[in-house]
Amino acid sequence: MGDVIPFKRKTAWQKHKGSSLCRDGFHKWQVVSERKFDVKQGKLVTEYRCERCGKTKTKLL
Repeated sequence: MGDVIPFKRKTAWQKHKGSSLCRDGFHKWQVVSERKFDVKQGKLVTEYRCERCGKTKTKLL
């Protein structure tokens, strides 16, 4: 027979580790660089970075 692996519940610390808002998709966006020009698309680009987790996104104007 195979080995029996005991399963443990996550502790409260492990469950809430990291920023849970960002994991659920609620980032805190802040403008990093504003009004760059994208030559290929011919539009202005604004870059955003999340204050909590550091994820970046760009938005065309």
